Amino acid sequence: MSYRVCVVCTGNICRSPMLEFLLRESLVAAGLDSLVDVDSGGTSAEESGNPADPRTVEVLLRNGHTDWGGSRHQARRIERSWLAERDLILAADTGHLRSLRRLAGDDAPHVRLIRSFDPDAVASGALDVEDPWYGWDGSAFDRTYAQLSAAIPGIIDFIRSDMAP
Repeated sequence: MSYRVCVVCTGNICRSPMLEFLLRESLVAAGLDSLVDVDSGGTSAEESGNPADPRTVEVLLRNGHTDWGGSRHQARRIERSWLAERDLILAADTGHLRSLRRLAGDDAPHVRLIRSFDPDAVASGALDVEDPWYGWDGSAFDRTYAQLSAAIPGIIDFIRSDMAP
């Protein structure tokens, strides 16, 4: 049985598919890729069926990541049933966290903010991953990439610890 992680943002076209890919890549590097499944969803159905935002794909390519099939990504809305099927749900911001906790009810303990795994973000109190969608020049996607990348070591450590017997 695999450990299952779901990354959640609003529309599932920017932040969540970006972290989904980065986590998959990091799990390969950590030797955990055969033990952990990662997917993503949105709290809104507005973007359902749409591909990842082209700026998401561009920032990944610009940062040396190979083509991860972002054009094949199809946004989808998270469903209540997913919560019981995932070991860890990663919310992009406090609004998503509240939505997921309402949806999860008693299953909420496994819902966490992405940046809660970044010690610098915790120290600063800035735990929301900014929504880059409104950043027309691409620099917002660079900031989002940096915020997500900074959280990955902590997420990987948490998964390792959570999987330990």
